[in-house]
Amino acid sequence: MLAGGASTSAHRLDEYLQAARVTIEPNRVVIDLDLTPGVAVAGVVLADIDRDRDGSISSGEAQAYVARVLSDLTLAIDGAPLALSARASTFPAIQALRTGVGTIQLRLAAELPTLQPGTHRLALRNAHLPRVSVYLANVLVPASERVDVTNQRRDYNQRALDIDYVLREKPRTWWDFIFQ
Repeated sequence: MLAGGASTSAHRLDEYLQAARVTIEPNRVVIDLDLTPGVAVAGVVLADIDRDRDGSISSGEAQAYVARVLSDLTLAIDGAPLALSARASTFPAIQALRTGVGTIQLRLAAELPTLQPGTHRLALRNAHLPRVSVYLANVLVPASERVDVTNQRRDYNQRALDIDYVLREKPRTWWDFIFQ
């Protein structure tokens, strides 16, 4: 099949794959959310995006859909809700979405309040289109040496991700590793 040039899909055809990658920085959280509808559910997803049914996704429809996705996500630090906002979004052509090869890409972010050094818990919940969706959620290795992820827990469906991490006052030095 591969020799003939046929394409393969990395997800099932009857599901809306929602893959979240979470990056924790000392003063903000970034979520890269990839949304890929399978062929069998593309009509459901497109009906929610292309509201005027003209066969294209206008900038207004894209913005409205991003707002609906945002309203279905919750993010909290140490039990206190955080306000997520969209920083960027990319929508493929409708035909790519219909055929199961298009992915909507969202970059979302939330500013963190001033946190004391120590242990913190970040909680992400995704309630967007649960009847047709499957979810993946992971935290990425922090780029900042002030942040150490110590644990991540997911519910069975990966709609909920809890991340425990330590925020240090200053970055670690090589000296800290020697005398730990």
